[in-house]
Amino acid sequence: MLRTAEDGSPSGPYQGYVYAYPHKTAYRPLEPRPALREVWAGEPTDRLFLYLHIPFCEMRCGFCNLFTRTGAPEELVAAYLDALERQAHAVRDALDGPRFATAAIGGGTPTYLSAGELTRMFDLTEQIMGADLRGAPLSVETSPATATADRLAVLAERGTTRISIGVQSFVDAEARAAVRPQKRAEVETALGRIRETGFEALNLDLIYGIDGQTEPSWRYSLDAALEWKPEEIYLYPLYVRPLTGLGRRARDWDDHRLGLYRHGRDHLLAAGYEQVSMRMFRLPGTGSATEYCCQSDGMVGLGCGARSYTSALHYSYEYAVAAGQVRGIIDDYVRLAPEEFAFANVGFRLDSGERRRRHLIQSLLQAEGLDAGAYRTRFGTEVTEDFRDDLERLAERGWLEPFAAGNAAPPPSRAGHRGADRLRLTAEGLAHSDAIGPALFSGRVRTLMAEYEAR
Repeated sequence: MLRTAEDGSPSGPYQGYVYAYPHKTAYRPLEPRPALREVWAGEPTDRLFLYLHIPFCEMRCGFCNLFTRTGAPEELVAAYLDALERQAHAVRDALDGPRFATAAIGGGTPTYLSAGELTRMFDLTEQIMGADLRGAPLSVETSPATATADRLAVLAERGTTRISIGVQSFVDAEARAAVRPQKRAEVETALGRIRETGFEALNLDLIYGIDGQTEPSWRYSLDAALEWKPEEIYLYPLYVRPLTGLGRRARDWDDHRLGLYRHGRDHLLAAGYEQVSMRMFRLPGTGSATEYCCQSDGMVGLGCGARSYTSALHYSYEYAVAAGQVRGIIDDYVRLAPEEFAFANVGFRLDSGERRRRHLIQSLLQAEGLDAGAYRTRFGTEVTEDFRDDLERLAERGWLEPFAAGNAAPPPSRAGHRGADRLRLTAEGLAHSDAIGPALFSGRVRTLMAEYEAR
């Protein structure tokens, strides 16, 4: 049921970024721990997503709640790569002839690793996991301070097709306000190196809602980003979360963020970009082709902060945000014996209802929406019947635009009726994705998340 306030509207447009369902705070220790070989038995492994997590950064931004630590010494990085190698062996042994359709390396900041360390990371991934990283789309995250020529050369040589860099703002004062002390000159130098290296796609992350940011200064950052003609631009609202550097500065600025979002959206659309989701904008014709489908295909995660997905189980290691807790989890990970990597430790089991709900959420929050026929083929039921009340409520608010292929869109009040081949959010619905997504969580997931003790 779509949760609303007394006036019938979700309780604020910024409830949470739903990049996965369910959130890790709904994961719990698995007792008994299932063997990975059992977890993956019978699962399709011909179009997997391979994700490597590198939990290190040169600094902790004030808005960051990622699983990462700063200032990791060289010996810890070496120990982490040792553990990653042990885990890769255990995971590969549990999979039956895996083929990876796409791959990503995130963190943290993967390019915190030196060029030599990056080479070792790629070697173990290709040699142990059997991943053909030069033959599949590969995305790697970097930062202005670590996008050095030698590191970028390794990424390019090993098949990286997409580089994502967190710029956040081209205004130095705004970067400082977000507790990300960097200069525009440093950002421009890094972008120049990336373009000189010649990756297929460049993504820039920008943040709106920073203290002191105005519509003119936001447009200034947008225009500065557009000068580099990035294939992708992500626009992120600033979130103030518990246990982050900005967590003590919370105030109500929803209207301000919504205004900046709409301005940024319209500016990028006018510049020729297409909207893929609330956050993602892309130049037409530049998307990397991949067979992977996030709604249904599996994901194999390596690293102490990585998730893995099968149809029935999502699993990972312990989750934390506070620096001390993160350090402890990383320290435990690097000491694990080889046999310990053969089991799933913490996770969430998805029944048929949760699988349907995940498909709904992951599809509906994309601009192209949900293909009702694909849903019907996968689950044998109608999405408009399974989630009638939620969809009708979204349509009543003007946030859902159901339509039948080849025909004019029916009135919003008919959202619960059969016959719509695709359901998609309106422009204003996409603007409220961070309220719609969490409101569609199941009662079970909301309870688990509410019971989770932040650490």
